[in-house]
Amino acid sequence: MSSESLDKLMYSFVMEDVLKGFFIYVPPGYVACVYDLGRGVLKKVLTPGLHFKIPFWQKAKLFNTQTLEYSISRNFTMENEKAMGDIPIAAVTQDGNRIGVEGTILLRLDVHQIPSIWQTIGEDFVAKIIRPTVRSRIRMVMSRFNQDEIIGPMRDTVETELKNELERIFYARGIYVENVLLSEIANIQEYKRTAEK
Repeated sequence: MSSESLDKLMYSFVMEDVLKGFFIYVPPGYVACVYDLGRGVLKKVLTPGLHFKIPFWQKAKLFNTQTLEYSISRNFTMENEKAMGDIPIAAVTQDGNRIGVEGTILLRLDVHQIPSIWQTIGEDFVAKIIRPTVRSRIRMVMSRFNQDEIIGPMRDTVETELKNELERIFYARGIYVENVLLSEIANIQEYKRTAEK
């Protein structure tokens, strides 16, 4: 490799690094929050497009503003605490039966409250807020109904009550609950048999 081509290669690397430091690209379905060394987390979010930032002084973080699927399933693994989901949640019904609950909760972050979420909760809001709240509210709502009611005629009522309970806690924190969809509710013994297979 000649010294001239090596110089061009080095120049392109340096220009890319410098230009990358000046701009933040926000793709569709996302917003960016900016942390400024002098002012902290800025209240204004950056919408999709190309934005200017001060290199080394400002740091940008992308947040997904699309509908997020929080899946509660046997297929979920707890290796990553920040992952959106959970293993089946054990609960006790009003008639004393131990059940496992699976389903999907559709969530969305409030664009205007994302700077506050980043500042007060941090990036790991799933592990700190969403997972413990979902577990607690599912157990609480399931304790109000008999197992036959949950599986049968009152399933819609259970989903609505669960959505209302989650909204009550999440809304103030800038998280919208779009829907709660229970997929499977079974006696805890069924889960143990599946795990043994």
